Amino acid sequence: MSAAERAAERLAAARLTMRPVEALPADCRPADEAAGYAAQFALARRLAAAGRGPRVGWKIACTTKVMQDLLGIPTPCAGGVLASNLYRGRAEFAAGATLKPGIECEIAVRLGRDLPTGVNHTADSIRPFVASIAAAMEVVDNRYQDFRALGAPTLIADDFFQVAVVLGEERRNWQDFDLPAAVGRTYVDGRPTGEGRGADVMGHPLAALAWLANRLAALDQPLKAGEVVSTGSLVKVEWLTGPCLAETEIVGLGRVAARFV
Repeated sequence: MSAAERAAERLAAARLTMRPVEALPADCRPADEAAGYAAQFALARRLAAAGRGPRVGWKIACTTKVMQDLLGIPTPCAGGVLASNLYRGRAEFAAGATLKPGIECEIAVRLGRDLPTGVNHTADSIRPFVASIAAAMEVVDNRYQDFRALGAPTLIADDFFQVAVVLGEERRNWQDFDLPAAVGRTYVDGRPTGEGRGADVMGHPLAALAWLANRLAALDQPLKAGEVVSTGSLVKVEWLTGPCLAETEIVGLGRVAARFV
């Protein structure tokens, strides 16, 4: 069994039994980002085999300075989204479904065509491949004993805090929507808790998408038609402290919700 498979075996066991993720043993701990992604892809196969469904999309993390400062990681990172973790409009999470949940306010896109490899994608060049956009919430979980001590490669291997994406109504005629100027807000039990703009996500949410396309192509995992990508949080993650109704909104695009009981 390869080091990536051994890491995935441990991470899958922790995920499926809701145990906190501890530091991986030295013989399977990913030493760099490439090793982290190899373990992540192996983890996706194991979770799919356990009934969590195939990977249907991606999340991008650390796309804003506020999130990079919070996590102590200076570059974007990516994680997979499985079919069982993609919700429409609203989701509910029972007690025990997460350890230390949080929410992030994001703009998601759905790809209309496979992305070509061998090219350097940019925010402009990737636009024709976007079939629709939507307001989205990423539900995250600090399921780590000490995420700063684990380091970026292990966090990448574990899909970087990912729990779920709640996807709002998709807008197909989106080309006139000003993504950098978009205002995103988070709410907890109706109380505003955070606000940001699309430009906070690497200057443009499609710049984050282009980063992902280039990174995955280099890993021989090119983006495919139909995949959903949550492009990164416009605001600092909002950690939740108990049962509540959490909502995120992209003004002019939509609002989604998740209840934690």
